[in-house]
Amino acid sequence: MQVFALNESLHLGQGIAASIGIDLSELEHRDFSDGESKIRPMVSVRGQDVYVVQSLFAEPDLGVHDKLGRLLFLIATMRDHGAARVTAVVPYLAYARKDRRTKPRDPLTTRYVAQLFEAVRCDCIVTLEVHNTAAFENAFRCQTVHLELGDVFREKMSWQDDSQRLVVVSPDPGGVKRAQLFREALEQRLGQPVGFGFMDKRRSAGLMTHGEMTGDFAGASVLIVDDMIASGGTMLTAAGECRQRGAAKVYAMAAHGLFTGDTTALFSGDLIERVFVTDSIAPYRLPLGDKTARFEIATTAQVFADTVKRLSIGQR
Repeated sequence: MQVFALNESLHLGQGIAASIGIDLSELEHRDFSDGESKIRPMVSVRGQDVYVVQSLFAEPDLGVHDKLGRLLFLIATMRDHGAARVTAVVPYLAYARKDRRTKPRDPLTTRYVAQLFEAVRCDCIVTLEVHNTAAFENAFRCQTVHLELGDVFREKMSWQDDSQRLVVVSPDPGGVKRAQLFREALEQRLGQPVGFGFMDKRRSAGLMTHGEMTGDFAGASVLIVDDMIASGGTMLTAAGECRQRGAAKVYAMAAHGLFTGDTTALFSGDLIERVFVTDSIAPYRLPLGDKTARFEIATTAQVFADTVKRLSIGQR
């Protein structure tokens, strides 16, 4: 088994390799003056089970398409040089939200991204908490492994005040299944019942509207769970509805912290006590990065390492 990480995801790769108990294999990166680049493994991959780590989010000096292109070229290079199997470990998968047509002549970009991975003979893709699990699995013809929010946050599932009732909330109907799975894992972890609620939400052309909030929140600690936080508007709206219905405390938890736009309200005021995300996306858009008050990052290294180890011996 060999684990590689592109430069822009080096910290993720190092954490995964360390959790497995191996050294990260070396890559050579060369950038040319015309904007092209070359990336090659510095060790033989012939006959090897290879894992390549790259999280596909935009950064100030490197866009999503640059990262995707580098990853695809490297996977192709591994196959050209005899790798027995190549698995892409992609903590944040770009375009996973564009899995259906909502307007005439809309693209199905999730499917197109899948076709790119298949074109370079990627054997398997491992990712964390996509927007729609069924759409993700149906888009890819190669093997897929989808990790869930509870896999990463299992150690943080006993944080709440035992004297307060706990309720898990989905901030939109599309995330109900995700929130239900998280609630079930939480109940098993705590050995006690956990309440459930959800908010009706619609979004079109960037504008969000919300309807009824379902659930019993009086005196409870509420944990709002979602796949990602972009501007934070959805989390804030759901938190406000929970507070109006008597919630004692409200926490926000998501796999991916995009933090696009002005997130000041998310980390100030009295609606949300604390925000939890994973390290799938570096918090470079936040003014103080990971030092922002009411903010905590959970590492994904162990859950990805466990998955890689299972795949290496033929298990899911």
